Amino acid sequence: MPDSDTHERWVCDACGKIHYQNPLVVVGCVPERDGKILMCKRAIEPRHGYWTVPAGFMELDESTAGGAMRETLEEACAEVEIGHLFAVVDVIDAGQVHFFYTAKLKGDFSPGAESLEVAMFSEDEIPWDDIAFHSGHYALKRYFEDKGRNNGVHVHELRRAQS
Repeated sequence: MPDSDTHERWVCDACGKIHYQNPLVVVGCVPERDGKILMCKRAIEPRHGYWTVPAGFMELDESTAGGAMRETLEEACAEVEIGHLFAVVDVIDAGQVHFFYTAKLKGDFSPGAESLEVAMFSEDEIPWDDIAFHSGHYALKRYFEDKGRNNGVHVHELRRAQS
């Protein structure tokens, strides 16, 4: 544990440099048009074949909103207009923090390299039992509770015991 720190860290024995291990940021959105939500069926692991909203790891040199837009373009070949941040999920055991935005779908869409298929679903059509990740399920539930309005940011802490 480095002096004046509160956690054990990876420290180089030769030079003393501290190598921090911090959570990864995942960004995504809930693209909506005419009351339906755009979702992607995953073509990659983890959770191959399960449905998700467009989301993925944030890159350096981009904002959280910009990352959500990029992920939507990569996974669903779709452009969106990002709305407001509405859900944050701390995925503690995975060392991740997930940010979800509202979004308006603009134009056409088709499966990207990471998607088997993409489709629009109304709330009662969403394949709730086949959602890939708890964080996406949580975001969708909060989205529909809010009816797309800006009702603030919902924060959720996820640990394995809650799976």
